[in-house]
Amino acid sequence: MRSPGTAWRSYTLISMLVVSVVAWPASARDGIDPEAERILAAMSENLKSMPALGVDYDADQEILTLDGQKIQYSASGSIALDRAKGFRMKRMGPFAQAEVIFDGTTISLHDRITNAYAQLQSPGRSIEDATEELRATTELDAPGAELLASDPYVVLTDGVTEGTVVGSAFVNGVECDHLAFRTDIVDWQIWISKGSRPLPLKYVITTKWMTGAPQYTLRLSNWNSDGIDTAQFKFTPPADANKVEHVHADVTGELALEAAQ
Repeated sequence: MRSPGTAWRSYTLISMLVVSVVAWPASARDGIDPEAERILAAMSENLKSMPALGVDYDADQEILTLDGQKIQYSASGSIALDRAKGFRMKRMGPFAQAEVIFDGTTISLHDRITNAYAQLQSPGRSIEDATEELRATTELDAPGAELLASDPYVVLTDGVTEGTVVGSAFVNGVECDHLAFRTDIVDWQIWISKGSRPLPLKYVITTKWMTGAPQYTLRLSNWNSDGIDTAQFKFTPPADANKVEHVHADVTGELALEAAQ
């Protein structure tokens, strides 16, 4: 495994709002407890009702080195999204201050520190089209992409073999319903705020068949559905910005943008 320092010297790195996602098999919802299903469906309906939204996040991603040491990389950022017009995702991580912008046609990736950027063409105008192209090209995904889908419930429950209500818990002082779900490949948990407008406040994915069972943890705060400025979905490369090609995933969970030869 390359060290972060080696990866930084070898490539122009751009930290992304990303986490590996699993291609789950066909849906199997019979094992979901009815109360867990009700809570998850209510959260999904609330998210679906928002044509535009904004949210802040903190993310922790665990990486195992070849000698068995578990390292956790932490980052913070924000997401602004209009389902009809695009999105802007920002991240502050250990190597870069990065953003991903989708204007309905083009996905732009920009690192403010190195002033490097790359661009991908989306096959369609939807958020799903853009995030799928990002996934296919980089093998990475936007944080909590399942929660931003047009129907989060369908995506989240795809492949689920078991779902239960663990109980009540508090996340950032907010009382939540704590749910736990299982698939053949991963286990995942979600903490959903109680009340008439339930929202996800914490989301944990455990890759259970990988040595060390590494986890990805996402904490979400400051949800809002008003005043999303769609002008921020337009990207103009800054002066003297360096355009790079060959976008791919770095072993630390970040994007490496290698300049064309």
